[in-house]
Amino acid sequence: MSTPVRGLTVLYDAQCSLCVHLRSWLLRQRQLVPLDLVPAASDEAKRRFPRLDHSRTLREITVIGDRGQIYTGPAAWVVCLWALAEYRPRAHWLATPAGQPFVRVTMLAAAKYREATASGAAAGTPCDERCSVPG
Repeated sequence: MSTPVRGLTVLYDAQCSLCVHLRSWLLRQRQLVPLDLVPAASDEAKRRFPRLDHSRTLREITVIGDRGQIYTGPAAWVVCLWALAEYRPRAHWLATPAGQPFVRVTMLAAAKYREATASGAAAGTPCDERCSVPG
């Protein structure tokens, strides 16, 4: 018997304009499962989740379920959509083999956007580790 997820914590990069925009968007949606959005690698995140690799949470979206489930990469994007009333059916489809390529393309596009908008990118300096393309 599986225990239902009753809440999710989304760790987001508070220094990334795309991440901050998506945080705001998530908060405006009707949630079937409550989402708690916490800046990645913040004191609060480190206090709540001391065993996480917090530098990794700045490079890759990380979502933690109320029972300790950890979702990263494509699974994290899908579980965020699954928590939303309007997007749950789409999340079910995105979790299938047919939908997984769409999740991958979306993640690659987001990584490219982050790379292009990271501080210093416009000045020609290399992007730091936060811009890496998800595995």
